[in-house]
Amino acid sequence: MKSYNVCLKDTVKTFTKRLFYALFDEKQQEVHKQYLETTFLEILSKLSLEEGEEKWEQFKQKLPEVRRQLDLDALAFENNDPASYNLEEIYLAYPGFHAISIYRLSHALYKLNVPILPRMMSEYIHGITGIDIHPGATIDESFYIDHGTGIVIGETSIIKSNVKIYQGVTLGGIQVSKDLAQVKRHPTIEENVTIYANATILGGDIVIGANSIIGANVWITQSVPKDSLVTYQTEIKIRPKKNGIRR
Repeated sequence: MKSYNVCLKDTVKTFTKRLFYALFDEKQQEVHKQYLETTFLEILSKLSLEEGEEKWEQFKQKLPEVRRQLDLDALAFENNDPASYNLEEIYLAYPGFHAISIYRLSHALYKLNVPILPRMMSEYIHGITGIDIHPGATIDESFYIDHGTGIVIGETSIIKSNVKIYQGVTLGGIQVSKDLAQVKRHPTIEENVTIYANATILGGDIVIGANSIIGANVWITQSVPKDSLVTYQTEIKIRPKKNGIRR
């Protein structure tokens, strides 16, 4: 029976947390510097990757760009959420921003062809926030997640700039088949799109056109032209009370 190093999950959890801290807190960068490099090399060694030092140097070079993108994401939160009082609150307390941060870090490793680790990082933050973003997804600048619980963004999703997504949204594949592994299976969301709660958008050929609004609870399996409003029609009947009893 083959043995798997499942204890590595704990190592990746701590590594991911300290990487997040070091990215935003200059005082923590020196504190975590040696730990992060040593642990990264240890993780990659246990994953049987021999290019650990080269990958670490390449990853470090990407961190300033990751931070720049995340600062734009934080501004998108501040500009879109009336419940936010300042940027510090977003960096410290918003689960959506936390999930995006770990996504951008894991995506950088994914693009460097680092195996398994990016997915372990994304599953760690998924467990904390309930937001499931595959590290292979392509997400442009100024991305905003409101509330966030239950969001699923698949591996081949493409999300352009200034997109807003609410809780329960799924960007998924319309078919589940192993022979589609190398095919674009998830939708493309163009610029300035808003997707409200529990909307489901499925299929690799699906494009949601720029500036569109996708209402709550809709199910989409065909492309939507730009500047569209898509809503789910439902009938609600409110009956008047009689003698204090609703009939």
